[in-house]
Amino acid sequence: MNPFDSRIVHFVNSFARRYWILDSTVAQIAVMDLLIGAGLMTMFWLAWMEHGEESIENRESLMATLFATPFAVLFARVLALCLPYRERPLHEPLLHFQTPLTQNPDWLIHWSSFPSDHAAVSFCVATGLWIVSRRLGGWAMGYATLISLPRIYLGFHYPTDIIGGALVGMGTMFLCRAAGLRSGARWVLNYLDRRPAFLYGFLFVFSFEVAEMFNSLQRILFLGVDAFHRYPRWQWKEFAAPLLLSGVLSIVAWVIWWWKHHSVTERPVQTIQD
Repeated sequence: MNPFDSRIVHFVNSFARRYWILDSTVAQIAVMDLLIGAGLMTMFWLAWMEHGEESIENRESLMATLFATPFAVLFARVLALCLPYRERPLHEPLLHFQTPLTQNPDWLIHWSSFPSDHAAVSFCVATGLWIVSRRLGGWAMGYATLISLPRIYLGFHYPTDIIGGALVGMGTMFLCRAAGLRSGARWVLNYLDRRPAFLYGFLFVFSFEVAEMFNSLQRILFLGVDAFHRYPRWQWKEFAAPLLLSGVLSIVAWVIWWWKHHSVTERPVQTIQD
Protein backbone atom coordinates (compact mmCIF):
# COMPACT_ATOMS: atom_id res chain seq x y z
CA MET A 1 0.00 0.00 0.00
CA ASN A 2 1.34 3.42 -0.94
CA PRO A 3 1.98 6.07 1.76
CA PHE A 4 -0.44 8.50 0.11
CA ASP A 5 -3.41 6.22 0.64
CA SER A 6 -2.42 4.93 4.05
CA ARG A 7 -1.83 8.37 5.58
CA ILE A 8 -5.13 9.78 4.38
CA VAL A 9 -7.10 6.69 5.38
CA HIS A 10 -5.49 6.65 8.85
CA PHE A 11 -6.20 10.35 9.35
CA VAL A 12 -9.84 10.11 8.27
CA ASN A 13 -10.38 6.88 10.19
CA SER A 14 -9.08 8.49 13.40
CA PHE A 15 -12.46 10.26 13.72
CA ALA A 16 -14.46 7.02 13.51
CA ARG A 17 -16.21 5.41 16.50
CA ARG A 18 -16.01 8.61 18.54
CA TYR A 19 -19.48 9.99 18.03
CA TRP A 20 -22.50 7.93 17.02
CA ILE A 21 -24.16 10.90 15.33
CA LEU A 22 -21.09 11.50 13.11
CA ASP A 23 -20.76 7.88 12.00
CA SER A 24 -24.49 7.53 11.43
CA THR A 25 -24.70 10.78 9.41
CA VAL A 26 -21.76 9.89 7.18
CA ALA A 27 -23.18 6.39 6.60
CA GLN A 28 -26.52 7.86 5.55
CA ILE A 29 -24.91 10.42 3.24
CA ALA A 30 -22.90 7.69 1.49
CA VAL A 31 -26.07 5.83 0.43
CA MET A 32 -28.53 8.72 0.08
CA ASP A 33 -29.30 9.20 -3.61
CA LEU A 34 -30.90 12.58 -2.92
CA LEU A 35 -27.53 13.99 -1.85
CA ILE A 36 -25.29 12.01 -4.20
CA GLY A 37 -26.76 11.81 -7.68
CA ALA A 38 -29.81 14.05 -7.41
CA GLY A 39 -27.67 17.10 -6.67
CA LEU A 40 -25.60 16.56 -9.81
CA MET A 41 -28.67 15.91 -11.95
CA THR A 42 -30.24 19.12 -10.63
CA MET A 43 -27.18 20.95 -11.94
CA PHE A 44 -27.49 19.05 -15.20
CA TRP A 45 -31.08 20.15 -15.85
CA LEU A 46 -30.23 23.67 -14.74
CA ALA A 47 -27.54 23.72 -17.43
CA TRP A 48 -30.01 22.21 -19.91
CA MET A 49 -32.52 25.02 -19.37
CA GLU A 50 -30.08 27.93 -19.06
CA HIS A 51 -27.19 27.04 -21.38
CA GLY A 52 -28.87 24.55 -23.69
CA GLU A 53 -30.88 27.32 -25.28
CA GLU A 54 -27.74 29.22 -26.22
CA SER A 55 -26.55 26.80 -28.92
CA ILE A 56 -27.24 23.37 -30.34
CA GLU A 57 -23.65 22.36 -29.46
CA ASN A 58 -24.37 22.83 -25.76
CA ARG A 59 -27.41 20.59 -25.95
CA GLU A 60 -25.46 17.96 -27.86
CA SER A 61 -22.74 18.03 -25.19
CA LEU A 62 -25.29 17.72 -22.39
CA MET A 63 -27.06 14.86 -24.14
CA ALA A 64 -23.70 13.14 -24.68
CA THR A 65 -23.00 13.64 -20.96
CA LEU A 66 -26.18 11.83 -20.02
CA PHE A 67 -25.48 8.91 -22.34
CA ALA A 68 -21.81 8.72 -21.31
CA THR A 69 -22.61 7.83 -17.70
CA PRO A 70 -23.47 4.12 -18.24
CA PHE A 71 -20.27 3.71 -20.25
CA ALA A 72 -18.33 5.25 -17.34
CA VAL A 73 -19.81 2.64 -14.99
CA LEU A 74 -19.07 -0.12 -17.50
CA PHE A 75 -15.44 0.94 -17.96
CA ALA A 76 -14.96 1.17 -14.19
CA ARG A 77 -16.40 -2.32 -13.65
CA VAL A 78 -14.27 -3.78 -16.45
CA LEU A 79 -11.14 -2.26 -14.93
CA ALA A 80 -12.10 -3.60 -11.50
CA LEU A 81 -12.41 -7.10 -12.95
CA CYS A 82 -9.32 -7.00 -15.17
CA LEU A 83 -6.83 -5.26 -12.85
CA PRO A 84 -5.27 -7.04 -9.86
CA TYR A 85 -7.69 -7.39 -6.95
CA ARG A 86 -7.47 -4.63 -4.37
CA GLU A 87 -8.92 -5.16 -0.90
CA ARG A 88 -11.05 -2.34 0.40
CA PRO A 89 -9.78 -0.44 3.46
CA LEU A 90 -12.75 -1.80 5.38
CA HIS A 91 -11.41 -5.34 4.97
CA GLU A 92 -7.65 -4.72 4.88
CA PRO A 93 -6.15 -6.29 8.03
CA LEU A 94 -2.87 -4.39 7.72
CA LEU A 95 -4.66 -1.06 8.12
CA HIS A 96 -6.32 -1.97 11.43
CA PHE A 97 -9.31 -0.04 10.16
CA GLN A 98 -11.87 0.97 12.78
CA THR A 99 -15.29 0.25 11.32
CA PRO A 100 -17.56 3.26 12.00
CA LEU A 101 -20.56 2.72 14.20
CA THR A 102 -23.74 1.59 12.39
CA GLN A 103 -21.60 0.34 9.50
CA ASN A 104 -21.81 -3.31 8.41
CA PRO A 105 -18.24 -4.74 8.48
CA ASP A 106 -19.12 -7.26 5.74
CA TRP A 107 -20.24 -4.59 3.28
CA LEU A 108 -18.85 -4.96 -0.27
CA ILE A 109 -16.77 -7.97 0.65
CA HIS A 110 -14.95 -9.66 -2.27
CA TRP A 111 -15.40 -6.52 -4.41
CA SER A 112 -12.27 -4.85 -5.71
CA SER A 113 -12.06 -1.21 -4.66
CA PHE A 114 -10.21 0.23 -7.68
CA PRO A 115 -11.60 2.25 -9.37
CA SER A 116 -14.67 3.86 -7.80
CA ASP A 117 -17.67 3.60 -10.11
CA HIS A 118 -19.49 6.27 -8.06
CA ALA A 119 -16.65 8.69 -8.75
CA ALA A 120 -16.70 7.69 -12.44
CA VAL A 121 -20.38 8.68 -12.78
CA SER A 122 -20.06 11.83 -10.65
CA PHE A 123 -17.04 13.23 -12.47
CA CYS A 124 -18.45 12.21 -15.86
CA VAL A 125 -21.46 14.44 -15.21
CA ALA A 126 -19.29 17.18 -13.70
CA THR A 127 -16.98 17.18 -16.73
CA GLY A 128 -19.94 17.49 -19.09
CA LEU A 129 -21.21 20.47 -17.11
CA TRP A 130 -17.74 22.04 -17.13
CA ILE A 131 -17.64 21.82 -20.92
CA VAL A 132 -20.90 23.78 -21.16
CA SER A 133 -20.36 26.18 -18.26
CA ARG A 134 -17.05 26.70 -16.45
CA ARG A 135 -18.78 28.16 -13.40
CA LEU A 136 -21.41 25.45 -13.05
CA GLY A 137 -18.86 22.78 -13.90
CA GLY A 138 -16.55 24.06 -11.16
CA TRP A 139 -19.36 23.75 -8.62
CA ALA A 140 -20.12 20.27 -9.93
CA MET A 141 -16.47 19.21 -9.62
CA GLY A 142 -16.39 20.40 -6.02
CA TYR A 143 -19.67 18.64 -5.32
CA ALA A 144 -18.44 15.39 -6.86
CA THR A 145 -15.33 15.56 -4.68
CA LEU A 146 -17.38 16.29 -1.56
CA ILE A 147 -19.76 13.35 -1.98
CA SER A 148 -16.80 11.03 -2.49
CA LEU A 149 -15.30 11.76 0.95
CA PRO A 150 -17.82 9.64 2.93
CA ARG A 151 -16.73 6.57 0.97
CA ILE A 152 -13.20 7.05 2.28
CA TYR A 153 -14.48 7.61 5.82
CA LEU A 154 -16.49 4.37 5.73
CA GLY A 155 -13.60 2.38 4.27
CA PHE A 156 -15.20 1.70 0.89
CA HIS A 157 -12.38 3.26 -1.13
CA TYR A 158 -8.85 4.59 -0.97
CA PRO A 159 -8.17 8.13 -2.22
CA THR A 160 -6.49 6.71 -5.34
CA ASP A 161 -9.69 4.73 -6.03
CA ILE A 162 -11.58 8.03 -6.15
CA ILE A 163 -8.90 9.63 -8.34
CA GLY A 164 -8.90 6.63 -10.69
CA GLY A 165 -12.70 6.67 -10.95
CA ALA A 166 -12.63 10.42 -11.61
CA LEU A 167 -10.15 9.95 -14.46
CA VAL A 168 -12.32 7.17 -15.92
CA GLY A 169 -15.37 9.44 -15.82
CA MET A 170 -13.55 12.40 -17.35
CA GLY A 171 -12.00 10.26 -20.07
CA THR A 172 -15.34 8.68 -20.92
CA MET A 173 -16.96 12.08 -21.21
CA PHE A 174 -14.33 13.44 -23.60
CA LEU A 175 -14.48 10.22 -25.61
CA CYS A 176 -18.25 10.51 -26.02
CA ARG A 177 -17.85 14.10 -27.21
CA ALA A 178 -15.93 12.90 -30.27
CA ALA A 179 -17.50 13.90 -33.56
CA GLY A 180 -18.35 10.34 -34.52
CA LEU A 181 -20.15 9.61 -31.24
CA ARG A 182 -22.13 12.85 -31.07
CA SER A 183 -24.34 11.81 -33.96
CA GLY A 184 -26.44 9.79 -31.52
CA ALA A 185 -27.00 12.86 -29.36
CA ARG A 186 -27.91 14.85 -32.46
CA TRP A 187 -30.47 12.20 -33.46
CA VAL A 188 -32.03 12.29 -29.99
CA LEU A 189 -32.32 16.07 -30.14
CA ASN A 190 -33.99 15.88 -33.55
CA TYR A 191 -36.45 13.35 -32.18
CA LEU A 192 -37.01 15.57 -29.15
CA ASP A 193 -38.25 18.33 -31.45
CA ARG A 194 -40.80 15.95 -33.00
CA ARG A 195 -41.84 13.90 -29.94
CA PRO A 196 -41.03 16.04 -26.87
CA ALA A 197 -43.51 14.39 -24.49
CA PHE A 198 -42.30 10.85 -25.19
CA LEU A 199 -38.60 11.65 -25.10
CA TYR A 200 -38.73 13.82 -22.00
CA GLY A 201 -40.41 10.93 -20.22
CA PHE A 202 -37.56 8.68 -21.31
CA LEU A 203 -34.98 11.25 -20.20
CA PHE A 204 -36.66 11.47 -16.80
CA VAL A 205 -36.22 7.72 -16.28
CA PHE A 206 -32.63 7.91 -17.54
CA SER A 207 -31.90 10.83 -15.21
CA PHE A 208 -33.37 8.88 -12.32
CA GLU A 209 -30.99 6.00 -12.98
CA VAL A 210 -28.03 8.37 -13.15
CA ALA A 211 -29.14 10.01 -9.90
CA GLU A 212 -29.15 6.65 -8.10
CA MET A 213 -25.87 5.64 -9.78
CA PHE A 214 -27.60 2.85 -11.74
CA ASN A 215 -28.28 0.87 -8.55
CA SER A 216 -31.57 -0.52 -9.88
CA LEU A 217 -30.00 -1.77 -13.10
CA GLN A 218 -27.11 -3.31 -11.17
CA ARG A 219 -29.55 -5.17 -8.91
CA ILE A 220 -31.38 -6.53 -11.94
CA LEU A 221 -28.06 -7.64 -13.42
CA PHE A 222 -26.98 -9.30 -10.17
CA LEU A 223 -30.35 -11.06 -9.96
CA GLY A 224 -29.92 -12.41 -13.48
CA VAL A 225 -26.38 -13.63 -12.77
CA ASP A 226 -27.50 -15.24 -9.52
CA ALA A 227 -30.42 -16.96 -11.24
CA PHE A 228 -28.12 -18.19 -14.00
CA HIS A 229 -25.88 -19.89 -11.43
CA ARG A 230 -28.73 -21.33 -9.40
CA TYR A 231 -30.81 -22.90 -12.17
CA PRO A 232 -29.59 -25.75 -14.41
CA ARG A 233 -28.97 -24.90 -18.05
CA TRP A 234 -31.96 -26.92 -19.34
CA GLN A 235 -34.42 -24.93 -17.21
CA TRP A 236 -33.52 -21.73 -19.04
CA LYS A 237 -35.59 -22.95 -21.98
CA GLU A 238 -38.67 -22.48 -19.81
CA PHE A 239 -37.74 -18.83 -19.25
CA ALA A 240 -36.48 -18.13 -22.78
CA ALA A 241 -39.68 -19.15 -24.58
CA PRO A 242 -42.08 -16.71 -22.85
CA LEU A 243 -39.49 -13.92 -22.88
CA LEU A 244 -38.90 -14.38 -26.61
CA LEU A 245 -42.65 -14.46 -27.28
CA SER A 246 -43.17 -11.31 -25.23
CA GLY A 247 -40.42 -9.54 -27.15
CA VAL A 248 -41.85 -10.52 -30.53
CA LEU A 249 -45.36 -9.42 -29.52
CA SER A 250 -44.01 -6.10 -28.27
CA ILE A 251 -42.23 -5.45 -31.56
CA VAL A 252 -45.36 -6.36 -33.55
CA ALA A 253 -47.50 -4.08 -31.39
CA TRP A 254 -45.06 -1.23 -31.86
CA VAL A 255 -44.97 -1.73 -35.67
CA ILE A 256 -48.79 -1.72 -35.83
CA TRP A 257 -48.96 1.42 -33.72
CA TRP A 258 -46.30 3.15 -35.83
CA TRP A 259 -48.01 2.18 -39.10
CA LYS A 260 -51.43 3.44 -37.96
CA HIS A 261 -49.96 6.64 -36.54
CA HIS A 262 -47.98 7.54 -39.65
CA SER A 263 -50.40 6.31 -42.31
CA VAL A 264 -53.32 8.46 -41.21
CA THR A 265 -53.75 11.37 -43.56
CA GLU A 266 -55.63 14.47 -42.64
CA ARG A 267 -58.84 14.94 -44.55
CA PRO A 268 -59.45 18.34 -46.06
CA VAL A 269 -61.89 20.42 -44.09
CA GLN A 270 -65.03 21.16 -46.07
CA THR A 271 -66.43 24.62 -45.72
CA ILE A 272 -69.98 25.61 -46.44
CA GLN A 273 -70.16 28.45 -48.86
CA ASP A 274 -73.16 30.68 -48.79
